Amino acid sequence: MPRLIGAAQTVSSQSEQITTFNSSGTLTTQPQTTSIEYLVVAGGGGGGSRFGGGGGAGGLVTSTTPVSGNSPYSIAIGAGGSAGATSGGPGTGGATTGTNGSNSSFAPGSGIEKTATGGGGGGAGDALAGSAGGSGGGGAGRFATTGGAASPPGQGNAGGAGSGSPVSPGGDSFRGAGGGGAGAAGSASTSTDNAANGAGGNGLPSTISGSDVTYAGGGGGAAGGTQNSQSTAASGGSGGGGTGSLGPSPSAGAGTANRGGGGGGGGFAGSNALGGAGGSGIVIIKEPALTIASSCWDLRQVYRQVKADDWA
Repeated sequence: MPRLIGAAQTVSSQSEQITTFNSSGTLTTQPQTTSIEYLVVAGGGGGGSRFGGGGGAGGLVTSTTPVSGNSPYSIAIGAGGSAGATSGGPGTGGATTGTNGSNSSFAPGSGIEKTATGGGGGGAGDALAGSAGGSGGGGAGRFATTGGAASPPGQGNAGGAGSGSPVSPGGDSFRGAGGGGAGAAGSASTSTDNAANGAGGNGLPSTISGSDVTYAGGGGGAAGGTQNSQSTAASGGSGGGGTGSLGPSPSAGAGTANRGGGGGGGGFAGSNALGGAGGSGIVIIKEPALTIASSCWDLRQVYRQVKADDWA
């Protein structure tokens, strides 16, 4: 019988391809791609001013979805929210909450759209609550306030509540609560002077880029007061959360760009201090490596060829 060579079939392949979008653009899939793995992170919320709560992290969604090969898909990257203003707002002394971050999306408007919701802004002005978002913003700290909810569910966690309790030793010394992160809720403010008081919620790690990177950490709440004796700022959550301010200085940290981190809350020391802006979002797409044969040999024919030692 004629000799058959197994490798003689028409075989095509494509390599794994990882595409990272730090700004809006278009993904064109490889010809043989039929499904992708995706990570979509929205912009983080800005921190509030005057005993401000930390901004909530941008929502995070990750999974797989079917797509068509050699096809274009729009990518939208959400900006981080602005820090709450120090004047002109509804809070005490004109303070305002941070603004929410903007949404990030894969294939917006299509039947396979995957959208992460922007993080909620941090509360401000003594008693303004944190805003809802992908992860919620933390509440302001001078009086009892609520943290923002994680909305829609499943993309992050709620912001912490402001307790209104003076930080020891007493006096006019308070702290805002932490913004929520993708992996944990923001910490409520307490009466203890340490980095965990009002800390931002931690984010979530991902290896989709080929490295182990953590995204979507919440911002830390602000420390401050006319008799502020606090010596330790509230930490931002892992994954790009900004540190809360310690009175007017050091100032609040911004959320890390392209991590979706929430901004830190702005403090108070005779005047309102500005919070930190939220970090922008990111979209990462992984197309798997594929090997596709144009046809396959009949198994009975393969058996006969192998038995006759005519298969290579």
